[in-house]
Amino acid sequence: MNAQTDAALKVDERVARTPAKTMGSLRRYTLVLLRWCAIGGQALSLFIVHQLFGFPFPALACAMAIAASVVVNVVVTSAMPLDRRVGDVEAALQLGFDILQLAVLLWLTGGLTNPFAILFLAPVVTSATTLSRPVLFSLGGLALALSLFLLFNHQPLPWLPEGGFTLPSRFKFGIWIAIIVGSVFTSLYAWRATKESRRMSAALAATEAMLAQEQKLSALGGLAAAAAHELGTPLATIQVTAKEMTRELDPDTPLGEDAALMLSQAQRCRDILEQLSMRGDAGDAIHNTLSLEDLLEEAAEPFIDREKDISVTIAGDGAEPQLIRQPELLYALKNYIENAVDFARHKVELTANWTDDTIIITVDDDGPGIDPTLKDRLGQPYVTLRQRPRRAGGLGLGMFISSTLIERTGGKVAYEKSPLGGARIRADWPRQALALSSESLTLQ
Repeated sequence: MNAQTDAALKVDERVARTPAKTMGSLRRYTLVLLRWCAIGGQALSLFIVHQLFGFPFPALACAMAIAASVVVNVVVTSAMPLDRRVGDVEAALQLGFDILQLAVLLWLTGGLTNPFAILFLAPVVTSATTLSRPVLFSLGGLALALSLFLLFNHQPLPWLPEGGFTLPSRFKFGIWIAIIVGSVFTSLYAWRATKESRRMSAALAATEAMLAQEQKLSALGGLAAAAAHELGTPLATIQVTAKEMTRELDPDTPLGEDAALMLSQAQRCRDILEQLSMRGDAGDAIHNTLSLEDLLEEAAEPFIDREKDISVTIAGDGAEPQLIRQPELLYALKNYIENAVDFARHKVELTANWTDDTIIITVDDDGPGIDPTLKDRLGQPYVTLRQRPRRAGGLGLGMFISSTLIERTGGKVAYEKSPLGGARIRADWPRQALALSSESLTLQ
């Protein structure tokens, strides 16, 4: 496994652990703000029922229940910093209190026949979006038990003094079922949506990390080329001096041997610096451009020792396009090629085609192909392409990172059946997204 793959897997592992660490965290300020909103809504509702409608109900007891929430908010605000995140235990206690307080108010005002019984959903859905599953199940169980209690035990619903309002038991049971089903459905929906959002955010963070790594490596290559250029002149002076010393000294004397050694080592340094200066990421206008064939060969170079036949074919209309060197494009192609080499039986084909309007790169292998059940989900985070036959795979971020980087360069990716029998990864770009214009090439 090469260094690029090791780095990618390390990022995958960090990302995989992120949701578990952040699960169960909720800002204390959010809990306090939601409770203040509930207090205001409850007080306003009771005022309207009592003053505008004139319905009788135990107003003092209801006011005491609301006052209990006020006391809790005041204590939390004064005793604890609001800008901190709370753990599962504190969040469960605060939301559990909210459910109990709501149950008391509902018990005083008609139980499940009170239209506001639907508010049982609020704490449960809040826990589904921000807290862990044990807390969600605990709060959901508490809401279930209290709502079932209110189904059979509650004070009369506030109504006109001259009459009463009583719902049939079967209808009240239907209300309870509706509350339970609503709690389950909305909680699952909120939990799933939040989970997908977290996974997407983590995967995008991994993409940014890998792109930053590629850009850092590219910058190091440019620094090496610049260093090679700057060191060339003093090294040439050392080499000239060493040559003069070898002419003046007897090669059989210790000083002559030292001079010959200095000359050979100076020549070796010259060779090393020449190799560094020939790197394609030197940072100047010439080295920052490369052809399609150079792009594919550079992307495939780390995998030529994998005992697989890797071929490069280019064809198109007119002259071969010259591209701007982009670290994200190189990383994406390396990832696709590595994947093809891992699963290929014998052969991997890299093909580049171009027209006046488009550039197309395909990566084909003769491996087992793409699992049909995953084809429509490839490119999404944490979806692996195929089971690796010889070594454990990553966490499914490779395809997502590569497709994201391809899209960032202006292209789009498709996963298809290869004529070789395995998988084909096809990337398409508008030509102007990658290729330099003829005017730019003329200026260079």
